[in-house]
Amino acid sequence: MSRIGKKEIEIPEGVKVNVQKGLVLINGPLGQLEIPLPSRIQAEVSGSQLRALREGEAKSVKALHGLIRSLMANAVTGVSQGFMKELDIVGIGYRVEAQGKSLNLNLGFSHPVSFPIPKEVDCRVERAQRTIANYVSTIVLKGCDKQRVGQVASDIRAIRPPDRYKGKGIRYAGEVIKLKVGKKGA
Repeated sequence: MSRIGKKEIEIPEGVKVNVQKGLVLINGPLGQLEIPLPSRIQAEVSGSQLRALREGEAKSVKALHGLIRSLMANAVTGVSQGFMKELDIVGIGYRVEAQGKSLNLNLGFSHPVSFPIPKEVDCRVERAQRTIANYVSTIVLKGCDKQRVGQVASDIRAIRPPDRYKGKGIRYAGEVIKLKVGKKGA
């Protein structure tokens, strides 16, 4: 049996789980998520525990067993606590501001970039703070769907990934950029 798949998921207070045929609906204070179930995987609620069960020992079913259990655990955590990603914008003259449900980014291009934020994700911009060599602004993304928050953060980072020589660009908070040595240093 899958080591991940056989673990039970604790359902916290305020979270309701409804198992239907081929679908698990999870409601909580932060939102609602639904997890589609493959044909040979079922979900079962007993008391305050949620379990994923599988039919058969086929290799493909074993692989899906752990995946579905992880997706359900992420959904339960998401609707009760939520997920957060932080992005740092590093560089002199690099600015970001939130206008409604879009981000306006000035990242050294000849034009400003407008990035639409999906309705499932909340976005907040914290003002620039001065470090030794650069200005740093922070974008904070929050939401109940872990995959959606991570994908939006990845899409924003892809607009201007960190430069390998100076370190300027958009990076995840805490991400360490290994800088290359330029021509003079070699």
